[in-house]
Amino acid sequence: MAFRRVVTGVNKNGKSCIKWDSNIEPAAGRPGFGNIEMWATRKLPAEMTEEDPRNWNMGTAMAGGSVFRLARYEPGVAVRWHRTDSVDYAICLSGEMVMEMEDGEVTLKPGDVVIQRGTLHNWNNRSKEPCVMAFILIATEGGASTGW
Repeated sequence: MAFRRVVTGVNKNGKSCIKWDSNIEPAAGRPGFGNIEMWATRKLPAEMTEEDPRNWNMGTAMAGGSVFRLARYEPGVAVRWHRTDSVDYAICLSGEMVMEMEDGEVTLKPGDVVIQRGTLHNWNNRSKEPCVMAFILIATEGGASTGW
């Protein structure tokens, strides 16, 4: 799974331009999970930076900032119950995903969106096909960074 990332910027003449245009491969995570960090901000409101946030050590969520990532979950992905200090927008792009909660679960299909508000959860692909999810994590006031 590779995704093309196009990042805009401003050139030395003050004109809008394409700063980066590249295909990005996922980083391996736990068994059955691949992760592509698309962009992040260190604080909110966001400030413009000339750095590529993909070079940062950002973990799952960043205190005071935001993270945008794509993730691929293989069938039978390893369990990872976790909670982040963030409001997360999770979008199912392809496949099928079960979001497990301490009390209940929901099955997501392409186009479904979850607003995940700092609760303990696990992502479980019980289907026979990979699932691709998009995540936008926005830090909560006073929240901590979350590692992998």
